[in-house]
Amino acid sequence: MKIGERHLTLLCDFYEMTMGRGYYHSGIRDQIAYFDVFYRSNPDKGGFAIAAGLEQIIEYVKDLSFDDEDIAYLRQKGAFDEEFLRYMKSFRFTGDIWAVPEGTVIFPGEPIITVRAPAIEAQFIETFLLLMINHQALIATKANRIARAAQGRPVSEFGSRRAQGADAAIYGARAAYIGGCSGTACAIADKEFGVPAGGTMAHAWVQMFDSELEAFKMYCVLYPNNPTLLIDTYNVLESGVPNAIRAFKEVLEPMGKTKCAVRLDSGDITYLSKKIRVMLDEAGLYDCKITVSNSLDEYIIRDLLMQGAQVDAFGVGERLITAKSDPVFGGVYKLTAVEKNGEIIPKIKISENAAKITNPHFKKVYRLYSRETGKAEADLITLHDEVVDDTKPYELFDPQHTWKRKTLTNFVAKPLLVPIFKDGKCVYDCPPVEEIRRHCQEDIATMWDEVLRFENPHNYYVDLSEKLWNLKDSMLKSKGRKQ
Repeated sequence: MKIGERHLTLLCDFYEMTMGRGYYHSGIRDQIAYFDVFYRSNPDKGGFAIAAGLEQIIEYVKDLSFDDEDIAYLRQKGAFDEEFLRYMKSFRFTGDIWAVPEGTVIFPGEPIITVRAPAIEAQFIETFLLLMINHQALIATKANRIARAAQGRPVSEFGSRRAQGADAAIYGARAAYIGGCSGTACAIADKEFGVPAGGTMAHAWVQMFDSELEAFKMYCVLYPNNPTLLIDTYNVLESGVPNAIRAFKEVLEPMGKTKCAVRLDSGDITYLSKKIRVMLDEAGLYDCKITVSNSLDEYIIRDLLMQGAQVDAFGVGERLITAKSDPVFGGVYKLTAVEKNGEIIPKIKISENAAKITNPHFKKVYRLYSRETGKAEADLITLHDEVVDDTKPYELFDPQHTWKRKTLTNFVAKPLLVPIFKDGKCVYDCPPVEEIRRHCQEDIATMWDEVLRFENPHNYYVDLSEKLWNLKDSMLKSKGRKQ
């Protein structure tokens, strides 16, 4: 996979190469291994996260190969013999991958991606899978929180110049759109992914002209279809708004155009927006919208609207593109099983930290929906060969507190993981980003309001099937006795 002239095969942790050589010479290079990608806690202590980043993973896996420069680099490291380097020269991904589609609501502990592949191949793709999921799921989740705080008002992603690198700006804009933003200021995200890009002017535009009015009028002449004027270069109420009104009246009205907007990027947004609305209405500019920016996030937006701010749209930059309040998603990649002589052998990681104990074996994830309300009631992680019969009552129990039980009736069970690669071939068609965004909105609508709260959300149930729980319990007891 290339971005510009970069070949990204070696975008990996070096231990993936050293372990790969170890697998090769230990005779287990072709042993089938199962790995899960999952995360342990929701960003911002929220109720859920949003899956994103799968399309870039697919592109990477499709193009995964070592070119001559890669092999030369590995050779000069002195850690890899020629036999192994010849093997790596012909390296391709030949395994299977299942994943949750982008835009899907996800929860801690459940597999987002499952990889089944020869050990070297499965180990080698770890870093790229994690970096794409960890970044894009984080930004999509933050964007969704901000979009929900705006209560239906458009939110544009304005963060490219504050992003941590070019890729973070580009893929961050994509993820923000998936999560619910209406568009982006990042032009290349529009070119590459179809994320609607837009923008108007900076303060420099106003400062370039001899007067604010001249700057506004020229902009309206050049862009008469719904221009947005930045009104806080000098004095919002004494010059910005009056000059914007004059420009609209003198340039747009003779053309018969009424769509226009003003943008506020500083000051007391609640106070100023109320004053601006009154001034615009008194001038008969009822269709003129007010858009605001300036270090916004979901909490500030929520408070502005609670205080009666007269805002029609928001631009959000640094606190979105960097997920400033909680900038680490924390996805991990863990071995869950291997195959020997056609039999799947479960593996488990044990830790003194209970949250780091993994769920063993090759698994499925089901989402259980109420047939009456259409709302999601719980997610269920099962062994790969289990089928949830949703024609019969099903008893769920808390994996940590097994005496807490609930029987679901009149529900439908839908598998979350779908096939992405089979025997190294991609079997999944990536939908356009607009369709992913729509899927995200539809999936959010299946969540109870209690799960959507910003503070102290309801703890959505992610349960284990009885077979999986019994397996995990027996493995924990067995490992404990051996220590």
